Amino acid sequence: QAQLVESGGGLVQPGDSLRLSCAASGGSFSNHAMGWFRQAPGKAREFVAAINWSGLVTYYADSVKGRFTISRDKSKSTVHLQMNSLKPEDTAVYYCAADRWGAGISLMKDSGYDYWGQGTQVTVSS
Repeated sequence: QAQLVESGGGLVQPGDSLRLSCAASGGSFSNHAMGWFRQAPGKAREFVAAINWSGLVTYYADSVKGRFTISRDKSKSTVHLQMNSLKPEDTAVYYCAADRWGAGISLMKDSGYDYWGQGTQVTVSS
């Protein structure tokens, strides 16, 4: 059964950087669009970033635009989220997800994603 596994979370100070990774196992997600979502305590899950199947088109939430970068390595079936200039409000559990049929701005909605990872905690605090 195909699975997504996130890694790279941790505790950092404001202004620091982290790189999250999402590895696929038990299946290929090379033809899937991939997305990152996050959920802070007491808040709804929200979109962070997405990348289409080819890796040529990306989408970002306004709150992370210019600070976060999503990329994918199709040969390794991995997706990365480089997070720079982290802020306390970036604190959340970050989830990786795969969408076989989604495209365009629909990738900013979590309802279309077929597979989800278990999440990795990111805490930004001084």
